[in-house]
Amino acid sequence: MSALSQLYVVVLATVGIGSTAALLAWRERPEPGATPLVAMLVGQSWWSVFFAFELEATTLAAKTFWSDVQWVGVVVIPVAWVLFAMEYTGRDQYVRLKYVALLSVVPVVTLVLAATGGSHDLLYTGSELVERNDVVMLRRDGGPWYWVTASYTYLLGLVGSVPLLEYVRSETSQFRGQSVALLVGTVAPWASNALFLYGAVPVPGLDPTPVAFAVSGVAYLGALSRFRLLGTSPAPNHRARRLVFERMQDAAIVVDSHDYVVDMNESATEMLGTTPREILGRPAREVLPKYDGVPDDGVASEYVTVDGRSGQRHYDVTVTQVNDFHGRNVGRIVSYHNVDEHLRHQQRLEVLNRVLRHNIRNETNVIYGYADLVADEGGTDVERAEIIKERAISIAEMGEKARQIIDIFEQVRRESQSVPLDKLVSKRVADADEEFSEVRVRAGSLPDGVRVNAVLGPAVSNLVENAAEHNTDADPLVEVDATVTDGWVRVVVADNGPGISAHERVVLERGTETALEHGSGLGLWLVVWAVGIADGTVEFEENDPTGSVVTVEVPTVSTTSETPRESETDPGRAEASESAPVGE
Repeated sequence: MSALSQLYVVVLATVGIGSTAALLAWRERPEPGATPLVAMLVGQSWWSVFFAFELEATTLAAKTFWSDVQWVGVVVIPVAWVLFAMEYTGRDQYVRLKYVALLSVVPVVTLVLAATGGSHDLLYTGSELVERNDVVMLRRDGGPWYWVTASYTYLLGLVGSVPLLEYVRSETSQFRGQSVALLVGTVAPWASNALFLYGAVPVPGLDPTPVAFAVSGVAYLGALSRFRLLGTSPAPNHRARRLVFERMQDAAIVVDSHDYVVDMNESATEMLGTTPREILGRPAREVLPKYDGVPDDGVASEYVTVDGRSGQRHYDVTVTQVNDFHGRNVGRIVSYHNVDEHLRHQQRLEVLNRVLRHNIRNETNVIYGYADLVADEGGTDVERAEIIKERAISIAEMGEKARQIIDIFEQVRRESQSVPLDKLVSKRVADADEEFSEVRVRAGSLPDGVRVNAVLGPAVSNLVENAAEHNTDADPLVEVDATVTDGWVRVVVADNGPGISAHERVVLERGTETALEHGSGLGLWLVVWAVGIADGTVEFEENDPTGSVVTVEVPTVSTTSETPRESETDPGRAEASESAPVGE
């Protein structure tokens, strides 16, 4: 087979592969990038087809004609490549008519010059036939506009490749494979064309670019079939990141390393009552409230107050550093989180806490006192007086539990304290053993040197007291054990009493009460919420043969410089002495 015949075979194979890839891409419309990819593959096939016609022609006029026709495919490829890269990577805001028209200015001028080449030397300064190994080839010398077009083509190739490079190192192997295949398919013909332009090809006048399209076609076919190029694309990623920034509820302002505002989202414009046009490019100190007090990183220690159109608003300020790929700081993001609802909730808790701390206990003391007076009078009202006193004590205890819960919630906004696990458990066991003398309350071996969140204290207290108070066994027993494994503390409180009803366990596991399904009190809710604040879990199970087993698991915490006072480990204990308990 002659060299010319072999070249024909390669070119025809290139056309076949490119056409197949174009058909596959066409079927994926309107997936992002499908239409520009079809245009690029059609451009490659066009170039290869008419390159074959050029090889077949024998006269100078015929060869120059088919060479000029090839320019249609030549100029389509780089424009389509850029549009594909933009749309494929989610930068579809650039795939609009005005940008397409702008990109097409140089290609359109090139086509006009190719069609009118006989009347000027802008595209080519000369054309001649050369014979190599019995093969007649066309050699043309490029004019000024030829090099403009060549430079423009490579520029667009570089612009289109840049967005894909970030996915070559993507953590998603599919996107990585797609990007590598696309880059290989693009670099192969451009590299061969660069060799042709610099005269580094074996046969002068023979442009190997259409032959290299065979490599491109195989790469694009692999991307379409093996890596599902148009079935799964990163197009949403770029847009989604921007959308998250724009629509996030927190106000976010991007400041560069020189403290100038360079970007902001919609919430920020609403918070500041202005527009991006008025803010962007200005010093942050002029537009952001109390900017000098904003930390370099982390959360500000104080709330920031902003006077807006709807009145005064309070914000929690968080600063996140922005570094480039070399680890150099290039700016930071200042986020403002509205805490007005949190402050209102905090105010409600403070009012409720004050009411529970004083009013309910005072009122139940009055009820208990009058019930005593009724009982002292004797007669048939003594039994009723005792019922009133029991109910008064129950209300007081419920108020105490509610007050402890509020104090636990208050600890969420304070810096957490840690306490030794062995002391925490031992103290709760000793208190319950003293209060319920008829019940055996004992603790197993407790690990030394382990600290837990102090909020666990009220939870253990309520579990032990609940198990002891409601234990009706002939030989009542409550046991508390604690173990530590892989940074987690496991506290088990077991008893041989009647146990926790299945109904109540369902309510606790569901995490909410209804009008028909509700728990018997606040004690177990206190346990669940306190353990949750300590980032732990609670499990309720039946004991064998009777009773219940409650397992609490919480993470250990690092040692703090100060051990909290007893009132901090068990919220509500210190305040109990403010007024005499009901019944004492």
